[in-house]
Amino acid sequence: MPGMVYQPVSRREFLGHSARALTLLALSQRARLVGQEAVEPGKPVHLALLSDTHVAADPKNEYRKFLPWENLKAVVPQVIESRPEGIILNGDAARLTGELADYEAVKQLLAPLAERAPVYIGLGNHDDRDNFFKVFDHPSGNRQKVAGKHVLVIERPSMRLILLDSLLYVNKAAGLLGKAQREWLARCLEEADVRPTVIFVHHTLGDGDGELLDVERLFQMTRRHKTVKAIIYGHSHKYAFSQEDGMHLINIPAVGYNFSDDEPVGWVDAVFAAKGVDLKLRAFAGNRAADGKSTSLTWRS
Repeated sequence: MPGMVYQPVSRREFLGHSARALTLLALSQRARLVGQEAVEPGKPVHLALLSDTHVAADPKNEYRKFLPWENLKAVVPQVIESRPEGIILNGDAARLTGELADYEAVKQLLAPLAERAPVYIGLGNHDDRDNFFKVFDHPSGNRQKVAGKHVLVIERPSMRLILLDSLLYVNKAAGLLGKAQREWLARCLEEADVRPTVIFVHHTLGDGDGELLDVERLFQMTRRHKTVKAIIYGHSHKYAFSQEDGMHLINIPAVGYNFSDDEPVGWVDAVFAAKGVDLKLRAFAGNRAADGKSTSLTWRS
């Protein structure tokens, strides 16, 4: 049969073939699977970052003349076109009080995305944890055992992503990680390897009454662990950048609506690499002046 004819091979050729085979085997073992695609260590991680979709069951529900249901419907084909390997929705998926019908609408709208890549959903102050799990009963991501919280870890060969749960009270502004989640995070960071880590949390990171109430305790942990390169959050419906002890704080915009005409409505196309992240704003409404603009951030050492 073709390809089955015996041909003598010298010892040197045999050793060369064996060495190459072992190298290929080692590389294949180091590769990780993302969906159905093998990803080699060091390969950049391409994600679509969404927040504050605020989808109601009623497609005509509006706020400040924005229609959140229609906005998410418009965003989905944009994200599909960008071909990310994963999508993160960083809290406030539902309109106000996290009704079952709201999540059913969110799931329906996200379905074309979920067919192509995993969609990881965090919780914010307009989400209802019980109703969320009734609709998203098998959410994407490696869910952690943290009492009363929805915490996800997403492992990639070149980095680690952690989605925290800052939901305190439904439809109240303030957020809280809480003791159990902080203790879990402390252990996670202590045991982590040297890969860059990016944390996602819904609430803003200031000292206001409607922000993350235990933010300083979070910063105490991240100051000790330089592997944490950035915290990405939403809640304010703004697009902004700042730093805390060299760690990047990235406020991504809302998909549902803005609170100020100065702010964009849209999402962020993100490529994470070993040394930093490239963020491209995809603004489809609100202030579109920076639509398509890329911002490159370098990780702290």
